[in-house]
Amino acid sequence: MRRAFIMVQDVVMVLVAVALSLVLSRSDLSFGALSTEGLVTWAGIVVISHLLFRYCGLYTTVWRFASTPDFFNILKSCAILTFVLYAVSLFVRSFQPVAGLNERQFIVFLLVSFTVISAPRLFYRFLRDGASWGVLSGKADTARTKQALFVGRLGEADLIIRFTRTAQPPDHTIAGIMATEHGAPLGTRIQGVPVVATRPRLIDVLEDYASGTKSLDLLIFGSGAEHEIEEYSELVRVARHADIAVVQFAGLSQLGQEGKLVLDAVEMETILRRPTVPSDIERIGAFVGGKRVLVTGGAGSIGRMLVKRSLELGAEAVLVADNSEFGIFQLSQYIDEKHHDRLKVRIVDVADRRQMTRVVTEFKPDIIFHAAALKHVPLLEENWESAIQTNVFGTLVCAEVAAKCGVAQFVMVSSDKAVDPTSVLGMTKRAAEQIVSALHGTPAGEPGGRRASTKFIAVRFGNVFGSNGSVATIFQAQIEAGGPVTITDRRMTRYFMTVAEAVDLVIMSAADAASRPAGQDYAVYMLDMGKPVPIVEVAETMIRMAGKSPYTDIPIRFTGIRPGEKLHETLHGEDEELVELSIAKIFGLSTDVAQWSDVQTALAALQQEMKSQNKAASLAALAGLDRAKKARGATPQEVIPKTAGQAT
Repeated sequence: MRRAFIMVQDVVMVLVAVALSLVLSRSDLSFGALSTEGLVTWAGIVVISHLLFRYCGLYTTVWRFASTPDFFNILKSCAILTFVLYAVSLFVRSFQPVAGLNERQFIVFLLVSFTVISAPRLFYRFLRDGASWGVLSGKADTARTKQALFVGRLGEADLIIRFTRTAQPPDHTIAGIMATEHGAPLGTRIQGVPVVATRPRLIDVLEDYASGTKSLDLLIFGSGAEHEIEEYSELVRVARHADIAVVQFAGLSQLGQEGKLVLDAVEMETILRRPTVPSDIERIGAFVGGKRVLVTGGAGSIGRMLVKRSLELGAEAVLVADNSEFGIFQLSQYIDEKHHDRLKVRIVDVADRRQMTRVVTEFKPDIIFHAAALKHVPLLEENWESAIQTNVFGTLVCAEVAAKCGVAQFVMVSSDKAVDPTSVLGMTKRAAEQIVSALHGTPAGEPGGRRASTKFIAVRFGNVFGSNGSVATIFQAQIEAGGPVTITDRRMTRYFMTVAEAVDLVIMSAADAASRPAGQDYAVYMLDMGKPVPIVEVAETMIRMAGKSPYTDIPIRFTGIRPGEKLHETLHGEDEELVELSIAKIFGLSTDVAQWSDVQTALAALQQEMKSQNKAASLAALAGLDRAKKARGATPQEVIPKTAGQAT
């Protein structure tokens, strides 16, 4: 109805423009306005103008969000209409003279038609941009509108100001702009909002606002500001210390009749200052869409996000296999209710072959994401039996069941701890990688080998920020308790990535492996995670983001390296060659792997030693899978002394 009204309005305005152009040019036509010739002329003008305006796209624009290009389109449409009408008039006058009609009327018609057609739209924009719309429509919000400062580029400021004014009811008002461009004009205004600060005085101005006014409620960063502004983390600290909420502009959504800004809460992972790895949504969606997906460890941090992502990408059904009853309960709260009909859960132990065989046989998955693992370094040094049982034999059981049941894809979530391992966690993850790599390289049809339809890969990456038990969650709890924040060593560094990156990497790696023929694929995939981040910087930044000062408000205590920990992690070993793929920031790893027969020999020795509950002997047997060349060049017992000494 609204569009039909605008169409009728436009043709009426065109007729008004014709009449005004004749009046303003003081012209008298040789036929009457209501004569047969006159009515045919007006009808022809209505039809021509309506068809031209539709062709030029005047009725596909949402005019509450109209901008300069939209009004230029009106000018272009009026110019085309003027030219067409002029051409028609020349054609008519070639066989029937019409007195009182010349080029002057058409020039006036162009100017008048643009004015009268643009005016209602411009007036509508004016009403919707200001508080007058709420008053006129009787929807004025009596609650106080939140006051916000915007920090970012002027182009984004223009967009955000426009959208905050069109929101009904208005969520907040932009009180000032803190421009990040060098040389931005201080004191000038964008849509009436002043530029109150430019670099390098962003922090000083924000402190003035925070201490000098009680009405500032929100600080909005432009997209990518964390990578463009050196003072980013300090601006966050100042805002949070003054109880000012901090968000970041992430784009627009629902751009139909209800345009809306997307403002994301600023979390610690935003401060990591490493561009996130872009996701090829189309490719991973095509890979997961319509498939049946099983996620082991689906109640954990990575597993939970894998479940959610698979459902969002259109998986036919997702089954969670996890031994944590409470974790599965939390998962059901985490997943959107609209996906619950496609979500299934089973409380099982991944190392129980009978249970896993039943689950896989009944569910018939196309893809298994194996994320089940124990991962806390100091705890696993003491609980080494549980680590081996879950991380090693759990992986073995799941992989062999996948092969036996003909699952198309088996993807194991690995860790940078598997590279040159010095901890129980690292050794078990390395062994799990070797199991998957050996099955990956085993020709189909060999005794104990994989089936032709099953592809085995492992995906290796660093720490996932914000996952259960990660440094971020530990630091957050310590900061909330008033400190101290404990760090094992001032020199310690780690690679970090977001949960979203980790999950999309796992799916993208699986999609790439599925598209490659046998012999041209890779057993292990790895993400280029940029530079490692000093843990002490993470702690200091989190303390500042909480509105506190490190070492003053919240002390930082260094406790010494714990058993099994490294100062610095690496993502690949010296004997592993990185292979660039056609996927940004993702590599394949080319390396020698153990033969499946060697893996079976080492695992048999490991099982035997575990029966005696001898930690040193068990880890020594586990070390037989530490390096492929050791596993092939000697028996596990021959490599025990050196590796066992390192492990203990």
